[in-house]
Amino acid sequence: MKRRVELKNTQREIYHFRLRLALSLGFVLVMLLALLTRFVYLQVVRHSHYQTLAENNRISVVPIVPNRGLILDRNGVVLAHNYSGYTLEITPGKVGNLEATIEQLAQIVDIQPKDRKRFRKLLLESHDFESLPIRNRLSDEEVARFAAQRYRFAGVEIKARLFREYPYREQTSHLIGYIGRINESDIQQLEEDESAANYRGSDYIGKTGIEQSYESELHGNTGIEQVEVDAGGRGVRVLSRTPPVSGNNLVLTLDAKLQEIAEQAFGNYRGALVAIDPNNGEVLAFVSRPGYDPNLFIDGIDEQSWSELNNSPDVPLNNRALRGQYPLGSTIKPFMALAGLYYNKRSPGHTISDPGYYTLPGSSHQYRDWKKGGHGSVDMFKSIVVSCDTYYYGLATELGIDNMYSFLSQFGFGKKTGIDLEGETSGLLPSQEWKQKRYQQKWYAGDTVSAGIGQGYDLVTPMQLAYATAILANDGVGYHPHLVRQVQHSGGKETPVPEVKPEFNINLNPEHVALVKRAMVAVTQPGGTAAQAGAGASYAFAGKTGTAQVVGMKQGEKYDASKLSEYYRDHAWFIAFAPAEKPKIALAVLAENGGHGGSTAAPIARKVLDYYLLGKVPKPLPAAKEEEAEHD
Repeated sequence: MKRRVELKNTQREIYHFRLRLALSLGFVLVMLLALLTRFVYLQVVRHSHYQTLAENNRISVVPIVPNRGLILDRNGVVLAHNYSGYTLEITPGKVGNLEATIEQLAQIVDIQPKDRKRFRKLLLESHDFESLPIRNRLSDEEVARFAAQRYRFAGVEIKARLFREYPYREQTSHLIGYIGRINESDIQQLEEDESAANYRGSDYIGKTGIEQSYESELHGNTGIEQVEVDAGGRGVRVLSRTPPVSGNNLVLTLDAKLQEIAEQAFGNYRGALVAIDPNNGEVLAFVSRPGYDPNLFIDGIDEQSWSELNNSPDVPLNNRALRGQYPLGSTIKPFMALAGLYYNKRSPGHTISDPGYYTLPGSSHQYRDWKKGGHGSVDMFKSIVVSCDTYYYGLATELGIDNMYSFLSQFGFGKKTGIDLEGETSGLLPSQEWKQKRYQQKWYAGDTVSAGIGQGYDLVTPMQLAYATAILANDGVGYHPHLVRQVQHSGGKETPVPEVKPEFNINLNPEHVALVKRAMVAVTQPGGTAAQAGAGASYAFAGKTGTAQVVGMKQGEKYDASKLSEYYRDHAWFIAFAPAEKPKIALAVLAENGGHGGSTAAPIARKVLDYYLLGKVPKPLPAAKEEEAEHD
């Protein structure tokens, strides 16, 4: 059998070899070119970008939170300040078993149930990477105990922080307000205001009161520290530092001692008081009772405290001075008297005969006066002194509601005063147009009669009534009410107290104003509805009492406070200014469910006036006699 002999084709093998070699070389060259292109792209084209990323890995930018500015009263008394303390904080994202970690920490540091509740509340409002306090204001002993066990707790650390404190607590709660932890709503607002960058590292922001209204002044400017870190994220050295700029201090128009006297004068009554310097609009006292402890809100209020405040029948969270809306009662009568003179519906000597009731022309319905049997012959002066309802029923009817609206609105009724606090309500000054728009009903003559004595639809806040009283005290010249007197810049520069100019001047006849003022002075003298409050005063002061109904009485039914629940009893009003000849202070006092202005609200005002004008705390006033306290 013959064997087949295969001859090699050398030329073909060489060709295939060279082809494979060329393809391999081409592939290598393409890969080298791709690597070179990528190298050029990274090192040349994208050099600055990756250099920045590398620097960011090497350098950590740490925000430095500025110190918050202080809040002081007009005499330098501190109303809000900062102090240094230690907090035990947990970063949830760095902790494996959060509950087990808290239990272990509780064996080292005292952690109360309220601390746990507050922590869980913060946990729901925050991100996992945020550091949250489980205990605030640690003692030195607690700090030392945790430091010895620090290695056991990943994601837990002690931080030194500045804490906000409000030393006057309830007394200034509705005025100063409080700061609280920044939430999602705050972040959204900061982004809209393009100020979010200035809050990097900040945990707190003003929530209410002055703290909220003047947040931009109080917060300051956040600083930056560039720190070089190693691969483990530990700081090696500080490369650069831009120090923070502390917030500015605010000097208020408020007199803290006057505020304290006013608070104490209320005793157990709920209510509000606003005192204003009529010569410049400075708010001297701003009381809303009851108040609350604003320190509870700084780190997140615990559930029990919140429930107690939120469910209290006394509603301590309600800012009565700024947001409470009440009928004016007879405090409207001095303004009504001016309106009657202004529109020539009454002259000073015009008298009426008061039988104890008023009957609308063409009607048999009687609107009774507070005094059974009436006051006899009454002129304008006497109508204010004895607070004759019948006189103002008739005057209101002759004026008409639209004239009343036009005149009274000049004193700020029915609109916000514009005080430098958030959340003010506007009250209500009714008109025909308002009622048609609100209820789709026409205005009735009976509505006007009720409005003439500050009842019916009329509503006012204590802030508004104090403002209107200040305008009256200053003969129709109005100044913008304000709480901040001066800004002390953190650099030591102190802005001067700005010169305040009048906002407006109501065109009033000086003789008309003088008549009303004399009558208001007589209110505080024998025969007036606030005679007991004015007894023994070494200065003359003008006032007007008022009683605002909470529930209506049936025709012929007599009001009997003893038969009503406390919360359904009448509110007591008193407005005043002093000294009468050259007023330095004007105020409005509301004693909620306090009954009659002369027996309840007027004595509160007298104590405030005595301190402000005489520099002393007055002795307790004797109780008003029944016949003098029967009505406003």
